Amino acid sequence: MRNPLPPVPTSLLDIEVAGDLRRGAPTARLVTAPADDVESEPLEIGGVRITGKAGDVQTVPAGEARWVAGLGDGEPKQYRKAGAALVRAVNAALADDIEAFGGSGWRSPRPGAEPRMSRHGGKAFRAVQLVLPEEASGDHVTELALGLLLGGYKFKVTGDDPKPVVRTVRLVAHDRAVESFISLVDRASVLAASTALTRDLANTPSNVKTPAWLAETAARVAGPRVEVAIRDEKWLATQGFGGVLAVGGGSARPPRLIEMTYKPSGAAKHLLLVGKGITFDTGGLSIKPADGMHLMRTDMAGGAAVIAAIRGIAALGLPVRVTALVPAAENHVSGSAYRPGDIVRHYGGKTTEVGNTDAEGRMVLADALAYGIRRYTPDLVVDAATLTGAMKVSLGLRTGGLFASADSLASLVRSAGERVGEAWWRMPLVEDYAENVRGEFGDVRQTPAGPGGITAALFLREFTAGLPWAHLDIAGPARSEKNYDEVVPGATGFAARTLVELAASLA
Repeated sequence: MRNPLPPVPTSLLDIEVAGDLRRGAPTARLVTAPADDVESEPLEIGGVRITGKAGDVQTVPAGEARWVAGLGDGEPKQYRKAGAALVRAVNAALADDIEAFGGSGWRSPRPGAEPRMSRHGGKAFRAVQLVLPEEASGDHVTELALGLLLGGYKFKVTGDDPKPVVRTVRLVAHDRAVESFISLVDRASVLAASTALTRDLANTPSNVKTPAWLAETAARVAGPRVEVAIRDEKWLATQGFGGVLAVGGGSARPPRLIEMTYKPSGAAKHLLLVGKGITFDTGGLSIKPADGMHLMRTDMAGGAAVIAAIRGIAALGLPVRVTALVPAAENHVSGSAYRPGDIVRHYGGKTTEVGNTDAEGRMVLADALAYGIRRYTPDLVVDAATLTGAMKVSLGLRTGGLFASADSLASLVRSAGERVGEAWWRMPLVEDYAENVRGEFGDVRQTPAGPGGITAALFLREFTAGLPWAHLDIAGPARSEKNYDEVVPGATGFAARTLVELAASLA
């Protein structure tokens, strides 16, 4: 029986760059919208008035292009939006063509076999060419490639054959900077693959995605330049990972620590990445409401971003040493679950008073941060986690919360995000609340009084040994219920590109 799960990692489309058009292939154009203060005749193609609005894709019945995608004001980010909208429109048209001619039983042709015919009289297209505007620069091409690669992403567990999708997009540059555009597309493809892998891991249902599955999958997809060690529950107990063991103690599926290392020769900096890997979160004894609990399959999105990021960093061959740690556990309800009022001893000896078993992410991160810093003595530390609902209230669903102990690191993270299309807003580490983290019966309190996102970050800071450290709270942008820009419903893959770009900036 065929496995109904999509492959991990997802195969993304190919982007070619060429100097001229190829005869017979469907073509798309990109156009900017007229400025509000400029009087001009509206653009019309094949009798269709073209809006040029960013992300607005229109089908034209005649002319040199079958689709026209709007670029708005033509800023680079609008190219990403246009690319994503265009690939969705092309995939929908391809499905319509196949359905009209061949019905729902269409299958991808065997190698060497003739593809089915479309209702337009030609072979069913699997490639589209896209004419780049004369003004398109390298930044525009990078953003366009990200949109094309990620806009058509889809994760669905089904027994049906997958729907046909476009496999190749040919960017036509009219002999301008073809070689430099190829290089930029290659780099964008690695960034997009990092985002897509993060989505794959976070979208995988939790009846499949146990801590062991996540660890084994990380090892399988890591690539030849990344070494992976999988630490089981016996090793965790021997080493004193009390937080991971407490959170994972209520599940029949024992926890794991995923330890990934990339050590290029000549690296001057060592970056430690730590990602929350809660493969499902019931809230434990402090159980969550049923409404929305199904989304907790994505509660390891921070860990997924870290796994995908080190894979992307190695694929680019960046001269930065990177260690990635993902403490993976299920937070379940049973007679062996940890309790409010427990005192847990973390790796290194620090103790935590448990106040709420649904604040499990910080418990596993504390162990991994303390271990990674003592074991590896990195220069910089960044953790990523779907940590607090407070960030969704504070920043909404499209911006990540950034806490940092050093201004320079905060600036590096924000700038990296800007370059790859991920928005971060720096939040304060308010020292007035730091005293709240002090424990009465243990060293620290798990859920101190005060604003939830800030106090959670202050708790984690206790385990960073004074190193330059950034905490990325992605509870809001890690998942989406609708399409926007290159994002699709489900896990978004947020933070993976930022982490890759951060490592590039350190190089």
